[in-house]
Amino acid sequence: MKSFTTAISKYEYKTLIYDIFALTVVVLTPALSHLSAIPLYLLEPMRVVLLLSIVFTSRKNVYLLTLVLPLFSFIISTHPAVIKSLLITSEMFLNVFLFFTLLKYFKKSFPSAILSIMISKIYYYLLKFSLISFGFITSELISTPVILQIAVGLSISVFLFFFYKKERLN
Repeated sequence: MKSFTTAISKYEYKTLIYDIFALTVVVLTPALSHLSAIPLYLLEPMRVVLLLSIVFTSRKNVYLLTLVLPLFSFIISTHPAVIKSLLITSEMFLNVFLFFTLLKYFKKSFPSAILSIMISKIYYYLLKFSLISFGFITSELISTPVILQIAVGLSISVFLFFFYKKERLN
């Protein structure tokens, strides 16, 4: 019988390490925001670790993180609230799906990333507006400054441009 360390490949080990890192970032962000009085959540850490996982893990793992990150965050820190967690999950799933779909057409990661982020954000705000209008959530429509959202989206897209290797994904 193989030992645990030899039963998993080097690639799976790196994926596991990345997933632990992603979960840690998502869990610690609310606590660090409260401790430091710096609203770190404005930097969209969930989106950042999710889209960076495109570089460091497999396509299957990226989709798994799409589902797990908001759920894990809610279970551990009760943030964001259930409905907002579902909204974020659907937005991130759309973001990842669009990235891989657009990549087939553009053959380049930068336009695929920036367009997938823009389209998923439009989807998010339309759905959030509907949820606010029907009274399912009570919050501002846009709580993160748009310029900061653009900066984060561009940063992620540039990172993917330089580090994404299509042949690496399975």
